[in-house]
Amino acid sequence: MDKVNLSEKLAKFSDMWMPQIVGELNGQMVKLVKFQGPFAWHHHDEEDELFQLVKGRFRMEFRDRHVWLGEGEFLIVPRGVEHCPVAEEEAHVLLFEPTSMLNTGNVRNERTVAHLDRI
Repeated sequence: MDKVNLSEKLAKFSDMWMPQIVGELNGQMVKLVKFQGPFAWHHHDEEDELFQLVKGRFRMEFRDRHVWLGEGEFLIVPRGVEHCPVAEEEAHVLLFEPTSMLNTGNVRNERTVAHLDRI
């Protein structure tokens, strides 16, 4: 039952789009990730996904609109909804997702991370 300092954890890695596990509870993972540039269009058939912006800003693109997130804001993307995160400058994001969830959802590409590190 140790506290987690997000700034300290974020300082431990620099790779973009490489989620790092910082906690687990009730079948859910708490992850930190750094974004820059566009990700891949994808969806998750079975899982909802929470994006909490810690630092910077980014937009979540949907096929019919987009949503900007600023520091301290979060967005829940429901299962089945196609989305694509885009950060024009580096953004630091906390993710809250089921342990079964693959970062690229229904897509497999060079950004797919099958085995996550715990920091």
